[in-house]
Amino acid sequence: MNKDSIIVVTGAAGFIGSCMVGYLNREGYENLILVDEFTHPEKEDNLRNKKYKSRVEREFFFEWLQQEKPEVRFVFHLGARTDTTEFNYAIHQHLNVEYSQQVWQYCCINNVPLVYASSAATYGSGELGYVDDHSLTEQLKPLNPYGISKNEFDKWALHQETRPPFWAGLKFFNVYGPNEYHKGRMASVIFHAFNQIRQNGEVKLFRSHRPDFKDGEQLRDFIYVMDVISVCHWLMTAWSGTDGEHRPASAIYNLGTGIARSFNDLVRATFAGLDLPPRISYIDIPEDIRDKYQYFTEADMGKLKKAGYQKPFYTLDEGVENYVRQYLAPHHYY
Repeated sequence: MNKDSIIVVTGAAGFIGSCMVGYLNREGYENLILVDEFTHPEKEDNLRNKKYKSRVEREFFFEWLQQEKPEVRFVFHLGARTDTTEFNYAIHQHLNVEYSQQVWQYCCINNVPLVYASSAATYGSGELGYVDDHSLTEQLKPLNPYGISKNEFDKWALHQETRPPFWAGLKFFNVYGPNEYHKGRMASVIFHAFNQIRQNGEVKLFRSHRPDFKDGEQLRDFIYVMDVISVCHWLMTAWSGTDGEHRPASAIYNLGTGIARSFNDLVRATFAGLDLPPRISYIDIPEDIRDKYQYFTEADMGKLKKAGYQKPFYTLDEGVENYVRQYLAPHHYY
């Protein structure tokens, strides 16, 4: 991919999107079109010192494309409504399904490769496991409207006869890292743990309401955002490279580390990043989300590795230490 190529990043002012913009800048790409809802002042710091060509409001993006007709060479569609506690499905339908369909159709018409954000929330309680097998997509039973919307788009994409020249849907597992200061309740457990330690010297975790899991031993596949944006960049460069035989195939891919770790492990690592001994207590899971709470997630990463991605992922301890020491403690942005 030529460094002068025009690249679109949606959700560019958000957590993962702004990190993607920063990563692309570091790789020499500055001809970027940033798409988001730029009315939230708390997101502005995510874009400070970033280099780009244009900023376009999300709801005017397709109109803008028609007027400006930029020669887009790649699209990272990372924008979405990610609030798992938003139960008005119409919001998810508009932003996560219909908007994504418009992005897909633009890429088809203009022959533009596409990487888009799916989610591990599509797997629901994990009855069918966590394997990114296309044949299972129709059978998945997400637990909330957000997960449903992400799975609806995955299903829709797999049924399309007209597709971009290359496309990849990435099922993000539990992503953490810098630039999530604005996310409030939906920020990572590490972010909340750090703030609780600073305020009270202690972290409160959800108690287990299942006999097969001890308190704080609920398991998740936590992935550092640095690995997420590295995979996104690799998909772009690997597909656009000259070695056609080793190009990754268009597909839906899991994006986790492949290793589930407990919330207790996560919090201990956060304390370690602050050079403090751990102090953890437990509270009940709120009733409004208790029946939708996942006790275990772990990405099967065989498909992405087979596609050619061989770079090692941060371990939980490495990622949390880097996040706490380099970003949270000094309140830095990526």
